[in-house]
Amino acid sequence: MSRRVRLALVLHNHQPVGNFDHVFEDAYQTAYRPFLDALIAHPHIRCVLHNSGSLLEWLVKRHPEYIDDVKQLIREERIELLGGPFYEPILGGIPKRDRHGQITAYTRYLENVFETDIRGMWMPERVWEQGFASDLANAGMEYTLLDDFHFRNAGYSVDDLHGYYLTEDEGRLLRVFPDNEKLRYLIPFSNPYDIVHELRNIAEKVKNPVVVFGDDSEKFGSWPETFKHVYEDGWLERFFAILKENDEWIELVTLGEVVDRDAATGRCYLPDCAYREMTEWVLPTEKQLSYQSVVNEHSVRDDWSKIQQFMRGGFWRNFRTKYSEANEMYARMQEISEHVENFRMSPAVRENPQMLADARAELYRGQCNCAYWHGAFGGLYLPHLRNAVYKNLIKSENALLAGEGLEGRWTRVEFDDYDLDDEEEIKLSSDSLAAYIKPSRGGVMYELDLRKIQHNLLATLNRRPEPYHEKVKQAAAARNQSEGSIEDLNSMVKFKQPDLDKQLNYDTWPRKSLVDHLLLPGASFDQLLDGRARIANLHQKQFDFVTDRDENEVRAEMITRINWMGRPVSFTKSLKITNEDSGTLHISYAFDNLPPNETIHFGIEFNFAGIAADSEDRYFYDSNGRQFGPINSRLDWSDVPRIGLVDEWLGVDASLEFSKPAGIWSIPIQTVSQSEGGYELVYQSCSMLTHWEFPVSEDGRWEVEIALSIDTSMAQAKHLAETGAASTPR
Repeated sequence: MSRRVRLALVLHNHQPVGNFDHVFEDAYQTAYRPFLDALIAHPHIRCVLHNSGSLLEWLVKRHPEYIDDVKQLIREERIELLGGPFYEPILGGIPKRDRHGQITAYTRYLENVFETDIRGMWMPERVWEQGFASDLANAGMEYTLLDDFHFRNAGYSVDDLHGYYLTEDEGRLLRVFPDNEKLRYLIPFSNPYDIVHELRNIAEKVKNPVVVFGDDSEKFGSWPETFKHVYEDGWLERFFAILKENDEWIELVTLGEVVDRDAATGRCYLPDCAYREMTEWVLPTEKQLSYQSVVNEHSVRDDWSKIQQFMRGGFWRNFRTKYSEANEMYARMQEISEHVENFRMSPAVRENPQMLADARAELYRGQCNCAYWHGAFGGLYLPHLRNAVYKNLIKSENALLAGEGLEGRWTRVEFDDYDLDDEEEIKLSSDSLAAYIKPSRGGVMYELDLRKIQHNLLATLNRRPEPYHEKVKQAAAARNQSEGSIEDLNSMVKFKQPDLDKQLNYDTWPRKSLVDHLLLPGASFDQLLDGRARIANLHQKQFDFVTDRDENEVRAEMITRINWMGRPVSFTKSLKITNEDSGTLHISYAFDNLPPNETIHFGIEFNFAGIAADSEDRYFYDSNGRQFGPINSRLDWSDVPRIGLVDEWLGVDASLEFSKPAGIWSIPIQTVSQSEGGYELVYQSCSMLTHWEFPVSEDGRWEVEIALSIDTSMAQAKHLAETGAASTPR
């Protein structure tokens, strides 16, 4: 064959910050190591490799032999390494200064570990905005790769996309390679001969083409059933063999070689985009369903290939409008990034340069993208990934506060637009806690950080409709009409737990704390469960607020009015933290001008997240200290003066103490989400509704005081024991 194809195989290895160690290890044993072994065994194979920084730090510590083997292949010019932002943030999700900082920090790290130059980078989730071109160029990057979907959205045809293009921003140039979507679907799932056939078709139509395959290497062994397919059944061996058989016209190249040998195909400016599936996932649920319906209707048409290039979904940043929890993490990250920058410019940094380095590193870890969105895999729906984001952000803030000389017992009260909604929020904080409250939305407390163990007790997640829930419902309906298994009825729907369709419940208010409810007098726990207990939720009420502090405590008071049967009722709630008891949030509620002799049923909802559910060392206890079942239990208690929750593994003891005995209704909040292995039930939080039913006195006033106390001494003792054992000579 006279015409040649140059093929660049680009493999992306990534595990998110906060993922379980056994998940890292499993991916290493099933994907990263086997692929590297296959590469070593086939000297004619060359590739481009990217490891995210969160994974590479783990590999350096746990599998140094992997590092040595990659270094050897680099010396043999069989691997080119790509850089990128250190902890795999999506660039549109972090400030400009942090884009530059993450990319340059990872370049230095890679060049130190592997003793090689880093010229190009992997674009996390291929999320692109044109302004990134100057960010990458200013950070020393010469080139990157994006999906051909990006180019097709800019009006390019498929036959135009077999080289690299120059793009520019603010006069700074960047080279961009199109990544072939069709190959992404063929490799490794089709017959290797089909892949060669596709390359031959390209060679016949395009002169001297460069074809780029870039995708996640977890599909080579870690995805369900792929280890057997790729290794045990010999797919990768056959693929490498057929590339060798056709090496007279298929040349394996690196991206750097193409840049050095070839001129750019042309100039391009690309629209804000991501890979095709991501642009669909970001759409609101009802729009996703409509989009898919349109695709299904038109994809059978003969002219679909012409229509498809004009089909596109949404913009990645709108995950922050789709999921309020993603915006909360993003806004908290922005706050910490600004704090890091202010500390960098302050005189205090001269005395504490290491504090700045530590704070910046934790900030960067807290920017890892996976918990900030949700698509085909768990992402935002996985509590341990959200917890990891908050853990690193809180650690960063702790380092900054220490660098500023804030020591011992202290309290602060501040207000600002912390969640970027153009309304002011209150931040009550101490050496133990940081509580964020929204006066503009019912005085809800939406974040509660436990500084000493770096945990946000309100890293919760609402239950909301997702497009794939329709598949769950359809599969359940089919199951009810057949005796076969659900896998037999629909191979695309796999349940990790039975009866997931019965768990599809959706929330209409935030699963946070200090969420207030007016309840039906005489309502029972069963009525709560079936949705008949509530008269009204007060989470949308706008409160006026004032803050105050003295030497010993900080306070915030919020007040609003409620129209109760034509009667203006004053509703006040106040919060306080004292220096003496900095781990307790003192909360008080008061109603004035209630209608005398009326029966009122009032509830305050608290949620506790990050505390695991069904385990003997995670449990409730009563006012006498007696244990009552795991935290995912359903509780219906009356006249309770105090209730507590313990997570011995996390090392948290959280308790609520009431000035007036309360009724307690508690339920687990569990979401139905999709993951690599199928559809699963994920525990998100313990929702506890404390409630009081009372006749209104003649003066029309009712009030209650609540102490929310957090004890993390268990975790601190555990940490000291572990660090002491680790440092003990053997």
